[in-house]
Amino acid sequence: MPFGILDDKKMEVVPGTAFLSDQDDLPPELSGLPRELLKHGTGRFKDVILVPQPSDSPNDPKKELILFIVGLSAAVVGAYGPMLSPGFVQVAADLNITVEVLAQSTAWVILMIGLALFLTNPLAKIIGRRPVYILAIVIMFVTSVWGAAVSEYNSFLASRVIAGIGMAPYEVLVQCTIGDLYFVHERATRIAVWNLFLLTGISGGALIAGQIIDRDGYRWTFGVCAIMFGLLMLGVVFLVPETAYRRDSVVIVPAAAGDDEKHDVEGGTGSSSTHEMKLGHDHDAQHVSEADMHTSYPAGAPAGADKKHTYWQSLRVFSGRYSYAPGWKVFVRPVVMLFYPAVMWGFLIYGTTLTWIVVFSVVNGVIFVGPPYNFSISQTGLISLSPFLLTVIGELVSGPLNDWICIYLTKKNRGVYEPEFRLPLMVVATVVGVVGFFGFGATVQYQTHWLGPVLCFGLANMSLVFASTCVFGYVVDSYRSHNEEAFVAINARNLLTFGLTYFVNDWLAEQGALVVFCILGSLFLFVCLLTIPLWVFGKKCRSFTGRNEWLQRFMNDNH
Repeated sequence: MPFGILDDKKMEVVPGTAFLSDQDDLPPELSGLPRELLKHGTGRFKDVILVPQPSDSPNDPKKELILFIVGLSAAVVGAYGPMLSPGFVQVAADLNITVEVLAQSTAWVILMIGLALFLTNPLAKIIGRRPVYILAIVIMFVTSVWGAAVSEYNSFLASRVIAGIGMAPYEVLVQCTIGDLYFVHERATRIAVWNLFLLTGISGGALIAGQIIDRDGYRWTFGVCAIMFGLLMLGVVFLVPETAYRRDSVVIVPAAAGDDEKHDVEGGTGSSSTHEMKLGHDHDAQHVSEADMHTSYPAGAPAGADKKHTYWQSLRVFSGRYSYAPGWKVFVRPVVMLFYPAVMWGFLIYGTTLTWIVVFSVVNGVIFVGPPYNFSISQTGLISLSPFLLTVIGELVSGPLNDWICIYLTKKNRGVYEPEFRLPLMVVATVVGVVGFFGFGATVQYQTHWLGPVLCFGLANMSLVFASTCVFGYVVDSYRSHNEEAFVAINARNLLTFGLTYFVNDWLAEQGALVVFCILGSLFLFVCLLTIPLWVFGKKCRSFTGRNEWLQRFMNDNH
């Protein structure tokens, strides 16, 4: 029971558990493992076993440029949603609608993102990431041009709702790309990079948009987005190849055991004996076939079959089918995954935290333009400087620190990595978030100096940084072959966000900021405390889903 995590005696290798550190005190079952065949990191990570083991194929993509382009696209997508918030009053007057109706238009965008995720991500599972990225960036470019030209509300609303389809992949699919490209000990840092792009886009977009609206009108916010999406569209088309590469790399799997070595699980209890571990093929992430369990392979054996693609070949929009499961099954799997304990926890943590953050963008344009603050549109936009700076600081700390904690705990755990090692930073997320949410409600209610609510706004955003690093790092490592389905399930939180943003201004006017944000803060604290049972029982939960025959057939057949 390492660090309070209950061990599991019913599976030799629980999904997500990996042998990450090459050291002398490895567990007995690994004593005969030919470690010289395993590939390791370099520099200060020279003792870290690469998980997953890379193939030797020349077409196995590993480019930081890919993350930069899709991350920057996510930043502009993040800005596109809340960018009008500083000028809500002016935009509503220009379109001859009320502020409440305009806030509801944001809610409809969020709803469309939530619904589109159930289409775009399963589609990426079947045909690959690249065609979905291209389609999404084209939609964003077209709707940005459309938004810059509208003159009446119905057309404005239509452009925003359709844009929600293009926004969906850049909210979720980037994490899957990170899972494609990076090893376990690198992922939290790269997730933090993606978070940095997305969250600074959300906060920085409002910061810049406030200046644009004040000087040139709100239509130019769409014009700037159109320019950015046009440039990024070229980047995606010419510099982002397919990352859903079907690797045939080496993994550690349990060797075939004799009858005398099998577990006795009668009566619900298990007594384990030492099992030999060996190397096998990673045909499909965590699903190892019976044939693979009887065969060991030298590292790099599958490499000879591949020839390096030319640059133009790498730009093919469609590079094959990546799942041969029936289409209906691919689209239903996210709903099934929502009932996995780890995924449900991620949904609650990420869903509540990000939803409460979106609430800020909806109410700030109302709170700060009236007494006692009486901010102008550009001043209201400058409020986003607080979450922008604290988000940057949080991202610079959370990703590298999360990876360091994982490596440290793995070494203390005799070289065995558990995805639960991603969770300790939830302590920081909880403390910072409680101060942010409760503090914002109190400072607005008692009309303190503007620095109070602005700082609390930033702290709430900072809590999301630490929380999302834990959530997506944990889910990526626990269910690597089902990242798309898990992230769709987690981002069903858009349905929650839709409901809250639709009526939050009326709720705020009726009960006041103190009541609203104390309720939100209490819910945030409750879901964060659910991390404790996940830490204790997480491995047993992963074992249960890994042993359930129906789940394995439904989730893995034809992948």
